[in-house]
Amino acid sequence: MKKEILFSMDSLYRDTFNIYGYRFGEGEKALAIVGAMRGDEIQQQYICSQIINKLLKLEGEGRLVKGYEILVIPSVNPFSMNLEKRFWAMDNTDINRMFPGYDQGETTQRIASALFGAVNQYKYGIQMASFYMSGDFIPHVRMIQTGYEDIETASLFGLPYICLRKPLPFDTTLLNYNWQIWGTKAFSVYGGQNSTIDDNVCYNIIGSLLRFMQKLELIRFSLNKIHPYYNSVVMDEAELVTVKANSGGIFYKYKSAHSEVSKGELIATIIDPYEGHVIEKITSPVDGIIFFAHHKPLVLEYTPIFKIHYA
Repeated sequence: MKKEILFSMDSLYRDTFNIYGYRFGEGEKALAIVGAMRGDEIQQQYICSQIINKLLKLEGEGRLVKGYEILVIPSVNPFSMNLEKRFWAMDNTDINRMFPGYDQGETTQRIASALFGAVNQYKYGIQMASFYMSGDFIPHVRMIQTGYEDIETASLFGLPYICLRKPLPFDTTLLNYNWQIWGTKAFSVYGGQNSTIDDNVCYNIIGSLLRFMQKLELIRFSLNKIHPYYNSVVMDEAELVTVKANSGGIFYKYKSAHSEVSKGELIATIIDPYEGHVIEKITSPVDGIIFFAHHKPLVLEYTPIFKIHYA
């Protein structure tokens, strides 16, 4: 393993800002894994740290396939994580909306430029991503439909779903989009929450990343049979049915991500925070599987609280 600084920036009030990369093997630039780009992506950074730990052990055992290089970048935004801020602490900009970056631009543009310069030559790229809404997801692989997406390779993760979505104009500044445009087969992996670590989800995702590397013949590794493997369901994000809260209050859910629900089934209630009575009963509008579930105890009016993949 080679640990190196991919980008460094002096700070007036804090320690030097560094982005560290961990390289395994030598040869063809095969795979780059990018972890936390936002300050609340603790689970994403944790998963990368465990992948680094596992690759270090495999390297010591001689089980990395020769002729290939794997790069893991566990954190791109340590300053914001230290301050418990989701976006860049100084101006609240999102590094993942700055690609391919500009090395003479604003701070987050420079960070994006340095990161993209380090990862844009790899054949495969994985981003440990998070959703803009707080909640629980069924672990899945997500790809933007640029015309370069590779569904067959995405199935090698063995996760329950492969989610495709058509890009909006502002999506052209995402890492996933730019990776694809510049010739990398890019995959964003979602699952669990941001600010906490879900052991079961992490276990499944770490297993899926190792499986992906094993299927690509980058590592010699046999997964324990208890690691779940799925024949991934391919779906378009537009197929998801969004359920919103029509009232604000205390959110009490009866169903979580991965729960099977029937049309008309009670899946949550909204409770008056002062008087304790039920303001609203939330029922499922369709038969299906809950793909996303809001998890914060308070909910605002018209907040999306569930996304259901209908049967």
